[in-house]
Amino acid sequence: MGKSRRKKTPVTTSVTKSTSSSKPEATRKVIRQLHVLLKQKAQLDAIPIQKRDAMTVKTLEDTKAHIDELGGLEFYQRMSAIGQGPDRGGGSEKVAISWLKEAYPANGNTDSKPMLNLLEVGALKPDNYDSCRGWIKVTPLDLHSRHPGILEQDFLLMDETENREKWDVVSLSLVLNFAPDPKDRGRMLGLAYDFLVPGGHLFLALPLPCVMNSRYLTCEKLTALMNAVGFSQVQERWKAGGKMIYLLYQKRTQTAPQSTESFAKKVVLRQGDRNNFCILL
Repeated sequence: MGKSRRKKTPVTTSVTKSTSSSKPEATRKVIRQLHVLLKQKAQLDAIPIQKRDAMTVKTLEDTKAHIDELGGLEFYQRMSAIGQGPDRGGGSEKVAISWLKEAYPANGNTDSKPMLNLLEVGALKPDNYDSCRGWIKVTPLDLHSRHPGILEQDFLLMDETENREKWDVVSLSLVLNFAPDPKDRGRMLGLAYDFLVPGGHLFLALPLPCVMNSRYLTCEKLTALMNAVGFSQVQERWKAGGKMIYLLYQKRTQTAPQSTESFAKKVVLRQGDRNNFCILL
């Protein structure tokens, strides 16, 4: 009798073994691989089934297998949650809370001001804003919920009519960079604008290289793009050699719509050893 085949253990098992933390360098390397594979999978999935040849089908199967081997979305979520732990300096909500206190100084007094409605997209924990529960009502959601208190929902599939001008704040923390399609990233920004009340705020957090080391995006380009969507930047935080960039925008009431034509295609802004992150409207 031949040997029974054992299920292959994901390579990430050794990275996440029994500890509440893990080496940042190791996890970042795997997460970068996942980003590349998920983008490749999205491109292959977009090919109509009737137009897929044998090579395309094989490549898609291999890509899915490699994603599973690396631990898939579950690994990405777990590592991101670890990154929000106190031993890593906490999550991006700390930055968001400090800025929202400045933007809404009177909302700490719930007798005089209504609660802020905050939509937290890509929530890995249900209690990120627990310290503000007296003045912020949070609705956390994620593609694959890791907790019963987190709504399992694709932000891109939310009912546009039901959510139009419903939210005071929308948080997209490490969300745009995980979407493999640049057009979906642009759609997310458009939906955030539509979902916000006039004068509402969008909190955006991205890995710093998405802006500082992209062929297609710079700080100036991102500011112009957000302006075209209808946002004015009010806060920005990052440091040279850092890992993240945090931004706060306010929804602007436009007197006339601005053209988004120049943001509908990739335009090379930098040459050399750069990444391909971009946002298309």
